[in-house]
Amino acid sequence: MATGTLLFASHPACSLHDPGHGHPERPARLQAVACGVAAAKSAESVVHVTPRRASREELLGVHDAGFVDAIEGYCRAGGGAIDDDTVVGPTSWDAALVAAGSGLDVVGRLRAGEADAAFVAVRPPGHHATPRRAMGFCLFNNIAITAAALSAAGERVLIADIDAHHGNGTQDAFYADPRVAYLSLHEWPLYPGTGWLDERGVGEGEGTTVDVPLPSGATGDVYLAAVERVVEPLASRFDPTWLLISAGFDAHAADPLTGLGLSSGDYSEVVSALLALVPTGRTVAMLEGGYDLDALQLCTAATVDALLGVRNHPERPTSGGPGREMVEAARRLRG
Repeated sequence: MATGTLLFASHPACSLHDPGHGHPERPARLQAVACGVAAAKSAESVVHVTPRRASREELLGVHDAGFVDAIEGYCRAGGGAIDDDTVVGPTSWDAALVAAGSGLDVVGRLRAGEADAAFVAVRPPGHHATPRRAMGFCLFNNIAITAAALSAAGERVLIADIDAHHGNGTQDAFYADPRVAYLSLHEWPLYPGTGWLDERGVGEGEGTTVDVPLPSGATGDVYLAAVERVVEPLASRFDPTWLLISAGFDAHAADPLTGLGLSSGDYSEVVSALLALVPTGRTVAMLEGGYDLDALQLCTAATVDALLGVRNHPERPTSGGPGREMVEAARRLRG
């Protein structure tokens, strides 16, 4: 039984962003997430909220002013393809502002004591967007904008990225920043081709970037080993006051774009383990990838319950896949 409450933040504007017929990052993803929330064991403990839009000043906490202006102008002019993967239309600007502001909104609510954690379901996703470039379905880096605002307020932020793709944009935003630690568990090699073991940060930020590249077929036991062997020591050294989770559900074995081997039950276990790294009321999970709608629904239900301290295994956790040698390599590199 859930012992607290969870904020669930979504907005109708995010369903109006439409990259076009056949695009994997489609509006139906949010419908699947909503069904997953409703199916969670702790659904009665979920409080639905409508997030606000980000201001221009908040966007500039991560992104270059010229880039922000270019995205706005391109969307308002009717949009089109930014690259082979990233497509916008006239409604995409408003969706992007909501997506960028959603994390900021729930952080304010958590600070006010409204709930014990938050799950943000918005699109377009964000973790590939760099300070000066939209890519990989992403326009603005939603989770980085939230982390930047928190760090500017004196908080120490740990971003745990469990999307199957490396969050190159989030890493770029904080590569030299000692106030934000970035940890990514991802399939390698896979788009965007970044996230190898030797990417550790630079300058004052050296050591606050930790990448764990995993082979195709990696299973949930490998992820849990990474949390124990790599993430927990990082958190012990860094002492975060907030945890932001890039909740990409494309590490599920059914995802059409990736080759990892997780189940929805694995997401329950991994998110539960991550939740222990910061105090209650200081965790926000933000939707990134996940392109099989059935898997997306199941993983959402498992994650919502995990954020409320409830174990939910819609599918059995997995084990026996490859990748432990990469976990140990990452551990050795960090001492």
